[in-house]
Amino acid sequence: MKIVFFGTPFFAAFNLEFLFKKKHNIISVISAPDKEKGRGKKIIPTQVKLKANSLQIEVKTPLSLENEKFISYLKTLDADLFVVVAFRKLPKSIWTLPKYGTVNLHTSLLPNYRGAAPINRVLINDEQETGLTTFFIDDKIDCGEIISQEKINLSDDTTAAQLHNIMMKKGSKLLDKTIDLIQNNNFSKSKQENKLAEKKAEKLTKELTKINWKNDAKEIHNLVRGLSPFLSENEILKDISICPAAWFYITNENGKKIRAKLILSTYSNQTNSNFLSIETDQKSFLKINLNNGSIHINKIQLEGKKVINISQFLLGHKVNKKWIIS
Repeated sequence: MKIVFFGTPFFAAFNLEFLFKKKHNIISVISAPDKEKGRGKKIIPTQVKLKANSLQIEVKTPLSLENEKFISYLKTLDADLFVVVAFRKLPKSIWTLPKYGTVNLHTSLLPNYRGAAPINRVLINDEQETGLTTFFIDDKIDCGEIISQEKINLSDDTTAAQLHNIMMKKGSKLLDKTIDLIQNNNFSKSKQENKLAEKKAEKLTKELTKINWKNDAKEIHNLVRGLSPFLSENEILKDISICPAAWFYITNENGKKIRAKLILSTYSNQTNSNFLSIETDQKSFLKINLNNGSIHINKIQLEGKKVINISQFLLGHKVNKKWIIS
């Protein structure tokens, strides 16, 4: 079965390589155009383009998906199936081309959490379960007929980066299984029940990622982990589109206002001091008291600096009662 793969970030690149190693016949790869990055405006290709090149698969990066030459190119491929992982919306003139249609891998249990940021939203909303869905693309975003799903249990401390990597690995296996089912004509389709689509996964905004210290301690903790790039003690996910991190301001005793990202936290429902007062031993812990609880900062990143443990932060900063958190 001839397959064309559509994708952009590392999540998609991992899936591409997995399917390639599973001997699926990927005849072409479509990704986003190269971007300029940094002061030197260095041209940076997408992770999918880099992976396709390393696998020696032809790759196209059209500026417009509506371009007639590009659509003609896709028609000449005469593909049996298009596979989409973390790519922009395809026009009908494209997703209707293949013999078997176009399959998308979505990082939620549809119909819930349709949209751009399901990984983040399930954690921010303190869900105990999420999952993956493969479905056939149709006119509406994330509304097509479901082929297969897999559930994933969540802990109270799962971060966005950790869930991203879990889904990346499980998703590639689910996609492999889905392609085999289609190839062997051994699958069933189920329509999504729109009345069950109670929760959405809207795109993340700067306003959402700013910590509101008036919220409950657990609510703030869920925001932090739902945006956190933390993978393990010495590993951070660098894709800020997935893990932009929750942020706030610190104003020191000299009046200097510093933007900081809260990378890893724990919380308590108890507080024993005034709202937004800071408690610290100047060595290993820093706690922010709230109206109905407290947040312990475990990892932090000051603007323009690296992610560090709170003990490293306290080595370089003498925190006192004049500091203001906002």
